Amino acid sequence: MNKPKIISLGEVLWDLFPEGPRFGGAPANFACHAALMGGDVTMVSSVGDDARGREAIKILAACGIDTALMQSANNALTGTVGIELDSKGKPTFKIHENSAWDELQWTSELAARIAGANAVYFGTLGQRGATSRATIRQALTLARSLGLLRVLDVNLRRPFYNASLIRESIALAGVLKLSDDELGEVAAACDIGMAAKTEDTLVTLRERCGLDLIVMTRGSKGAVLVSAEGVVDQPGIPTIVVDTVGAGDSFTAAFVMGLLRGESPQDNLRKSCETAAAVCSHSGAVPILVDSRPEEPAI
Repeated sequence: MNKPKIISLGEVLWDLFPEGPRFGGAPANFACHAALMGGDVTMVSSVGDDARGREAIKILAACGIDTALMQSANNALTGTVGIELDSKGKPTFKIHENSAWDELQWTSELAARIAGANAVYFGTLGQRGATSRATIRQALTLARSLGLLRVLDVNLRRPFYNASLIRESIALAGVLKLSDDELGEVAAACDIGMAAKTEDTLVTLRERCGLDLIVMTRGSKGAVLVSAEGVVDQPGIPTIVVDTVGAGDSFTAAFVMGLLRGESPQDNLRKSCETAAAVCSHSGAVPILVDSRPEEPAI
């Protein structure tokens, strides 16, 4: 498979750092990285009819992403998120409500694009609005019926999730990606107790939820992969951390590309950790976009 066809569903937004806005959103970051790695990526989201929305579409296109299915919401602005970084580069988020990404509509064009895809990526934040939630779930239901790779990056952001959302999203996925910070809430949502060994919790979660595999990132400690074939552990890749924003998204992009290209679990997990470590050593979720700014302030 030379150019895997990937659809990324969910939020496109601007992260409002103290020094200024940066293009972001987990599905958008994932899409950028996957496209730069050689994927044939389609971004499916909604932006406002405003400067930030227009600039976001330009950035996606500049990364080689197909933006034909991007929508424009007449009644909402392009999404924004306030971000602050602690002394270790770890972010805290204030996600603004009533954003354009909450208004993503189902279309026949989306159905046709899914029919020709190899993988569909989605998360939980993109489902906070009823309209987008219905669209994303319809897309995943179709993808499941077609036997496509379905990748859930839970990417939990308070207060925009609950146990039901986590369970229902997992039920639509074949691959679950999460962080060690998220494992406790995901396990609790699925009525699974935490075992003494983290790997045992992941094994139980995979089996009970009928998942093909689970991959969990552990920050500087690397990542672990659980599948029917067993457990693969990858130690962390040493790096000098500038900020961690988007590191998980780059990891997921590399991991999905590795799955679609048939890489061994060991090689895939190592390369994915190396990708995330490289992103941590630069400012911004997609380092080549760090200087991107909207052409004018959004009112």
